[in-house]
Parts: sequence; C-alpha cells; structure tokens
Amino acid sequence: MSAFPQTLGELRRQTGGCTRSVKQEIRDNLVKKLQAGEKLFPGIIGYDETVIPQLVNAILSRHNFILLGLRGQAKSRILRALVDLLDERIAVMPSSGGELSVPTRLPQSGSGANRSRSVSPSLAGV
Repeated sequence: MSAFPQTLGELRRQTGGCTRSVKQEIRDNLVKKLQAGEKLFPGIIGYDETVIPQLVNAILSRHNFILLGLRGQAKSRILRALVDLLDERIAVMPSSGGELSVPTRLPQSGSGANRSRSVSPSLAGV
C-alpha cells in the first residue's frame, strides 16, 4: 500500500476527516520552527527586532497583514519566505474522469450562479 492516499476514503481515514485552513497550516508550521529554534526568514537582514516579531505575532494570532514599504525593503523576500511555512504536499484527488473539479465563480448574465471547471491533475499544484 502506498504511503499516500489514493482515494478520498483513504484520505479521510488518514486525516480523521479533519481539514485545516491555509492560515492554520502556516501557523502550525511556524510553531514547529519556533520550537525547533530554526531561523524563520533566512536571507532577511536587519528586521530581526522590528518586522519579524510583528509578522510572527500576526501569524500566531491568525491575523491578516499587509506589507508596506519603499522599494528594497524585503517585502517580496518575506512573502517568498512565507511559502516555506506551507506543507510540502497537499492532497489532490482526481475525479473519475481523470480531471479535478474546481469550484469557481464565473460571470453569468443576470444570475451570478456558481459553476465548476475542470483542471488537469498535473496543473493542480501550480
């Protein structure tokens, strides 16, 4: 048997049917890094006592945040470093047709109803 679930039922059994939001996933992984004493944002210099503690507090508190500043103040570098706080893998289960059904809002004249579109499993991680 594969270590990774191959069906939705296997996925539910492995996770206990629990789901996590991206915000919670980032928070959980930040807590693990803090407990392990790992450097949180390698390559970002000069903000260890100003921006980084405020960013950590915002993530731990599950708050939203906006990075404002002039050019060259590591805004993009901080955002790229936040990606390291996401899990390495996410579960994606193809439908019986070999495609994923992804709910999206498509403009529709008058009603604005939800529709679904299909995405190739190879594009799901993009």
